[in-house]
Amino acid sequence: MPYIGEIYALLTACSWSGSSIAFTAATRRIGSVQVNTSRLIMAAAYLIVLVLIARFDISLSSRQVLFLGVSGVIGFTLGDTFLFRAFQLIGARITMLIMSLAPAVAAILARIFLDEDLSVSGVIGIVVTLTGVGIVVLGRSGNGENHTIIHHVTRGGVILAVLAACGQGGGLIFAKMAFREGSINGFVATLVRILASLLVLYPVALLSGRYKKPVRVLRGDPKAFLYTVLGSIFGPFLGVTGSLMSIQYTKVGIA
Repeated sequence: MPYIGEIYALLTACSWSGSSIAFTAATRRIGSVQVNTSRLIMAAAYLIVLVLIARFDISLSSRQVLFLGVSGVIGFTLGDTFLFRAFQLIGARITMLIMSLAPAVAAILARIFLDEDLSVSGVIGIVVTLTGVGIVVLGRSGNGENHTIIHHVTRGGVILAVLAACGQGGGLIFAKMAFREGSINGFVATLVRILASLLVLYPVALLSGRYKKPVRVLRGDPKAFLYTVLGSIFGPFLGVTGSLMSIQYTKVGIA
């Protein structure tokens, strides 16, 4: 099927748009570490059930596990920790604008590590797309509110969003390396990435004292629980899987 990678990428973009709104609302209620860790645990549970029911092939080489593990730590543990804190500080609109740097980061890293080139038309397409995203995200809302950078963006929030973009781009590069080693089911790849990230994130979150009694916290705030569940479905469960399937069929920069 032509453009299957691009179709997966567009579906991923739609999915992540919904998850960014849900996660922003959740992090402002219970904190970024609480949401980030909880949504990964939820997504891991969904994926384990799906993989077992569908009986997906889980046989991976040691190199594939290594690449996917590194991808998960960079993308989820580091990148998404920065992302969720940025959501909390500067909101979804400005954060997602800055996150549009991720394609440029991914394209540069893909050129260095994967020897992937982009055509002139591909570069123009990326520029046009990012320009459109910038216009929409920074545009005036229908009710007359103007979310300006001067009033709503902190330097720390911007830096965190840039680091999140680098984490997302870098994570995709290592995931692509795993796919180059052989065929992998997208849901299985996502599960390996999430489990690897939790091996690092969960102990750190507990030891730092920033991940406290998740069941009690989520039970005490039903809205935060609902936002986290919705975000975990449209983010790491469906969205991330879609992104991995897209890089399987097209170049990282385009995806």
